[in-house]
Amino acid sequence: MQIPFTPLVLVLWAVVAQALLAAGLLWVAPANRLPNRFLALLMLSIALWLLDGFFRVANIYGQNANWYFAPIYYSFAFGPLLYFYVRSLVNHDFRFTRRHLVHFGPVLVQAALYGWLRLQSYPERLWFWEQVHRPVTYRVEFIGTWISLTLYLLLSLRVLRGYRRWLADNFSEVSRLRLRWLRVLLVLVGVVSAQWLLEVVLREFFGLYYEYDYSTELLGGVLFLVGIVGLRQADMQAVRFEPDAEPEPNRPPRAAAETGVAGEVLPLPTAAEAPVSADPPISPAVDAAVLARIRHALEEEKLFLNPTLTLAELSAHTGLAPRLISFTVNQGFGQSFNDVVNGYRVAEVKRRLATPDAQRLTLLGIALESGFNSKTTFNRIFKQFTGVAPREWQG
Repeated sequence: MQIPFTPLVLVLWAVVAQALLAAGLLWVAPANRLPNRFLALLMLSIALWLLDGFFRVANIYGQNANWYFAPIYYSFAFGPLLYFYVRSLVNHDFRFTRRHLVHFGPVLVQAALYGWLRLQSYPERLWFWEQVHRPVTYRVEFIGTWISLTLYLLLSLRVLRGYRRWLADNFSEVSRLRLRWLRVLLVLVGVVSAQWLLEVVLREFFGLYYEYDYSTELLGGVLFLVGIVGLRQADMQAVRFEPDAEPEPNRPPRAAAETGVAGEVLPLPTAAEAPVSADPPISPAVDAAVLARIRHALEEEKLFLNPTLTLAELSAHTGLAPRLISFTVNQGFGQSFNDVVNGYRVAEVKRRLATPDAQRLTLLGIALESGFNSKTTFNRIFKQFTGVAPREWQG
């Protein structure tokens, strides 16, 4: 068998080989175990789909028609695997159960069809191609894959959008948890979906097969991106976002028992005015004692100096329920948890820069002692709050 080593043949082969290697590494990676396995399966299913493109452009089908109907088509798995990767990545407690299997019903049928065809003789496969596959099942597969991919892409974007809102209300340091690369990946999948739709229109209404057919190359680009950044994703063990349980931000907890973990909330004296900004008017629904306790933990006990402070840690320290803290911070401070904590850190940096002790430490040293954990995060947050870079403020 002779393979023409054209640029496209070489690129497809390289992408498939890289995807198989990356999928194997993801499968055994200790961090993000469940999401990485969903991602590994997604890479494997796309790689096998690209293998069909490789067979086509390398003229393997033309040299040996017996390769037709090889069991390498699992395109109905693209959408569900992407969705469950996103779901499990943003929620460490996510568990795949039997009820989730319904999402993979179409790909199981797809796999069974090609598995059965592989067991048939070549004349029977040829008859199936001419009488059934080309006029019927091929259309169902190609159009169905586009519908499935688009639907699960929209669901994934919805989960990611909710996660980004939730993240600001639960973590003070989000630089490694923002999943910007995942948003880029989903946008690229959207581009693939648009190209797929174009190919559906060209094939169904104009009879053009494998002309303006770029979805294979685009999927290769997606696969290459996943292989590079998937393994570099930070450990998401502390993240437990549940899309179906997102609290309503302007609604206080209903039950009185939710005001604390250990019992009744005891009022504390109101701490000095927060250095973040002037106190906003307190919503009538906000419990002043709860707000005072949160202020006390941040201002007097200086929990903001913990560079990885989370809402769960503040809850454990104060004995207040996480939902109650989130609601009180949003309504009492008029900001997200992330903005409130980082506001205290910025104020601490400015306070230290105004003291004679500022000469003893570098600007980065002051930032690290004020609760920031990296130069990049410090520069970004400081400019966000003050409008100028730290060096310009220092003068």
